[in-house]
Amino acid sequence: MSFLFIALGGGLGAVGRFLVVELVQRLSGISWPLGTLTVNWIGSFAIGGLAVLFTGPWVARDEWRLLLLTGVLGGFTTFSAYSLESLRMMQDGQLGRMLAYVLLSNVGGLAAVLLGWWAGEWVTRS
Repeated sequence: MSFLFIALGGGLGAVGRFLVVELVQRLSGISWPLGTLTVNWIGSFAIGGLAVLFTGPWVARDEWRLLLLTGVLGGFTTFSAYSLESLRMMQDGQLGRMLAYVLLSNVGGLAAVLLGWWAGEWVTRS
């Protein structure tokens, strides 16, 4: 049953991401990825707030956590989960671990995109 909550939330989050990115890009009129940046900031803000609220004043059932945090926000942006994990490491005094995670995520992510790009170009040329 957990998968149903995640799938439902993920679909809603993905549609929400598409709509926000399109709206922001259309309103800004620039080619820089302002829409994606906006989605990442909104998702990070939302997961930070909900993580606190769900463990304090609004203790949420697992179904709601799966639907909203994993599903909706996961479909909206995985950057929010990455940001929360980084913050938790910093709060736990694991600054070196957090910095390694941030560096590996960003540099490694860019390297993986580049390698995937090259692989895609290689396949299309073959």
